[in-house]
Amino acid sequence: MPVITVTQINKYIGSILKNDRNLQGIMVRGEISNYLRHFRSGHVYFTLKDSESAVKAVMFASAASRMKFEPEDGMSVVVSGSIGVYDRDGTYQLYVNDIIPEGAGKANVALEQLKKKLQKEGMFAEEHKRPLLSMPKKIGAVTSLSGAAVRDIINVLSRRYPLGEVYAVNAQVQGDGAPESICAGIHRAESAGCDVIIVGRGGGSREDLSAFNAEKVAYAIYNCKVPVISAVGHETDFTIADLTADLRAPTPSAAAELAAPDVALLYEKISLLERRAERSALAVLDKSSDRFIAMNARLTAQYPESRMKLSAERISSLDKRREAAFLRYTEKLERQLEEKAARLDSLSPLKVLSRGYSLVYKGEKLLNSSESLKNGDKIKIGFGSGGAEAEIIDKW
Repeated sequence: MPVITVTQINKYIGSILKNDRNLQGIMVRGEISNYLRHFRSGHVYFTLKDSESAVKAVMFASAASRMKFEPEDGMSVVVSGSIGVYDRDGTYQLYVNDIIPEGAGKANVALEQLKKKLQKEGMFAEEHKRPLLSMPKKIGAVTSLSGAAVRDIINVLSRRYPLGEVYAVNAQVQGDGAPESICAGIHRAESAGCDVIIVGRGGGSREDLSAFNAEKVAYAIYNCKVPVISAVGHETDFTIADLTADLRAPTPSAAAELAAPDVALLYEKISLLERRAERSALAVLDKSSDRFIAMNARLTAQYPESRMKLSAERISSLDKRREAAFLRYTEKLERQLEEKAARLDSLSPLKVLSRGYSLVYKGEKLLNSSESLKNGDKIKIGFGSGGAEAEIIDKW
C-alpha cells in the first residue's frame, strides 16, 4: 500500500465532497453564533447550529458585500451554499453564498438594522431637529408633480398662506432610482433658497414607501441646511425619512399646515397687537400728560411774577409773625415788670412803715442799732405818714 501525505488525504476528501451533488447548492437552516466579519478581508465567519449539532461556515467578501442586512448572533436563518474541505486544517465547512433571515423578510431585517445604525449615529436625536420659520417666504415641495400630494400642498398653502411661494420639485417617489431622485430634489429645493422643504408622497404599500427608507435619503435630509418636513402619507409606520426629518406629518396636507401659519390667525394676532399698542400708547400719553402738568406747575412757580408774589406772601407772613412775636415779648416784659414792681413794693421801707414800723436817721445815716447814739444826740424819725425830730435822753 503506497504512503500518502496529509495534504493528499484532504484534497481527496475535498474532491469527493465537491463532486457530490447532494452537498452542492444546498440550503441549510440553523442559528448563527460566533459571527465575525474580518475588517481587512471582508470575509464573514460564523457557526451554524441547531439543538444537536454545529458546522463552521464562511462567506467570502464578494458574497458578503451583496447582503442588505448584517447577521447577528442568535438569528435564525436559512443559508445557501456548498460543503467543502479547508485543506490546511482538514476540516469541512459550509461555504455560504447567501443568508436569508427566517421568520422575517430580509427587507425588514435590513430596515431595522439601518434604523439602529442611524440612531447610533445620532441622526434621530431631538437636539438635531431644527425649528421652522414662523413666516417662510419660499416653501419647497419635493414629490411627484403628477400625484395628488403636490395638489394638496398647493391647495392648502394657497388658502391658508397666500403670502408664501410654493417651489415644487418633481421627484420619482417609488421604484428603481426613486431614492436618488428624492435626494436630487432635496438638493435642488435647498439650492433654490427654500425656507422649509416638504418631502413626501400620498399613501401606499410598504413596498411603495421603500424609497423613503433608503439610507441615502436619510443622509440627504439630515445634511440639508434648511428644515425638512416628512409627509409620506401613512399613519401607523414611521419611515426612516420620518425619523430623520425635523418634523413629521401624517399627510402632505398636514405638512402644508405645519409649514406655514394661517393668515386668518395672523390677522387676528395683528388686530390684538394693534389694540394692545393703542392701550399702551394711551397709557403713555396719560402718564406724559400728568408729567407735563406737574412740570408746567413747577415752571410757573419759577416765573418772576410768581416768585415776587411768593416773596411778598412770605414777607407778609414774616411781618405778621414778627408783630405777633413782638406783642408776645412786650406782654412778657410787662408781666415781668409787674412781678418785679410787686416784689420791690413789698420790700420798700415805706411799705414796712405802713405796717407800724419807723425809720431813725442820724443826719443822713439810717440807724439800725443804738450803739452809735449818746445822750443829747438829735435824731429824725420817719413814720408811715409824716416824721418828727427827737433828742436822746437815754439809750439801752
